[in-house]
Amino acid sequence: MCIAAFVWQAHPLYPLILLLNRDEYHNRPTKQVAWWEGGEILGGKDEVAGGTWLACSREGRVAFLTNVLELHTLPEAKSRGDLSVRFLKSKKSPREFAEDMVKEAHQYNGFNLIMVDLPSKTMIYMSNRPKGESIIVQDVHPGIHVLSNAKLDSPWPKAQRLGLNFKKLLDIYGEGDIPMKEMVEKLMRDRIKADERKLPHICSLDWESGLSSIFVEVDTPMGRYGTRSTAALTTRATGEVSFYEIYLEGDMWKEQTLSYNIKKPN
Repeated sequence: MCIAAFVWQAHPLYPLILLLNRDEYHNRPTKQVAWWEGGEILGGKDEVAGGTWLACSREGRVAFLTNVLELHTLPEAKSRGDLSVRFLKSKKSPREFAEDMVKEAHQYNGFNLIMVDLPSKTMIYMSNRPKGESIIVQDVHPGIHVLSNAKLDSPWPKAQRLGLNFKKLLDIYGEGDIPMKEMVEKLMRDRIKADERKLPHICSLDWESGLSSIFVEVDTPMGRYGTRSTAALTTRATGEVSFYEIYLEGDMWKEQTLSYNIKKPN
């Protein structure tokens, strides 16, 4: 289902600081973060549908998404992970891309999509839920935000917990360099489950309880489901992008960091 916490245009060194846990079935074929064919997109890849939950481009674009928790989904729906790829390959601004997507947003199961263009300091949030309401397309204001499996900054227990702890750590680190690996360990490996009375009561209580921690681990008849990777993406005002990932390969946790500089416009 994924959960992300991020700081946008509110730190003197980093225009964007993003932490994201990807939750998925452990047996679903996946590639860890790497440069895609063509060398323009950096991110993980879902090898079943070909999309991504988080990726960035050499031009300074970033896209990430989460699924919306809902009881019934459409098996014939388009892959949500393709939305991120389409944006990264597009030359349109985040708002133009989102507004063009409105007419086909109903073809996807519930999603939250964040699109960023770093050179223009633009971030747009898009969602096709709740059903029956207008598609959400809105600017994201500077500050700390958390995106889980409802609308941006919805007060779900784990989102509130992550947001509060994220702010505390940022206050401790101050305005200097941030040790991202340490931040991942302190924030994104949190296995504490929420009080069942505070859950949204959309699906079964057992399922919601299993998903209610920041780091998810659930055994299901279809195999283990849960957090398979954590990413920490930072961008500096100088144009440097750093992509740290800790990911599960078989039964082993591995880590890597990839860095690059955003292309300057001609």
